[in-house]
Amino acid sequence: MDNSNRVIVSRRNRPAKEPLSRELIVKTAFELLKEQGMEGMSMRKVAKALDTGPSSLYVYFNNLGQLSSYVLDYGFKELTLPSDGEWKERLFGVLQAYFQLLKEQPGLAEISFTILPEGENYLKLLEFVLEALREGEINPQSAAWGADMMLLYVTSVAFEQHSRRKNDSFKLSNTKAALKNVDSARFPLIHSMNEYLFSGDVVVMERFWWGLEVILKGIKDLPVMKE
Repeated sequence: MDNSNRVIVSRRNRPAKEPLSRELIVKTAFELLKEQGMEGMSMRKVAKALDTGPSSLYVYFNNLGQLSSYVLDYGFKELTLPSDGEWKERLFGVLQAYFQLLKEQPGLAEISFTILPEGENYLKLLEFVLEALREGEINPQSAAWGADMMLLYVTSVAFEQHSRRKNDSFKLSNTKAALKNVDSARFPLIHSMNEYLFSGDVVVMERFWWGLEVILKGIKDLPVMKE
């Protein structure tokens, strides 16, 4: 065999890999989350994308849960906190911005239900919500519980919409048809309120805002729980 024309490529001419770091791992994992959802967030897949072995990642993270927490907070850095308006306007403004972020980065809504956030960017969001509620003269306990409820509500609505887009079996039309055809004798209230059960769809945000108003009213009106 004549090898006289074979070109030998030196490894030295290959582009150098970016040194492995906590920041690079988190960024890579976040990109996989956006592309593939939670199924892309495995130590094996992240390691493969970085052209290394899973054991290398454990130098920086104890487990997948810890990595996921960092990834979640990495995504939260894109959240813009409003600076103008009265306390309620700012409160609803940041919740809308949070909802929009989860819609644009649906993997974040998915991962939020499996990991408790604890990073700097999440703390800024929580602090902002608590500060707005304090300006609204809501007592500390109600503000603390209410902030948690509001953020959970926004996350759940965003995740539901993400699930509808992602999963063909998650069709609202199927549920509508099932409820529309219920036996009126066995389920009289479902039958009589059918037109309201799906009115004000969250796609046009009517039910979304109504839900926030209900939560806020409860936070303001309910008495403090006794220890």
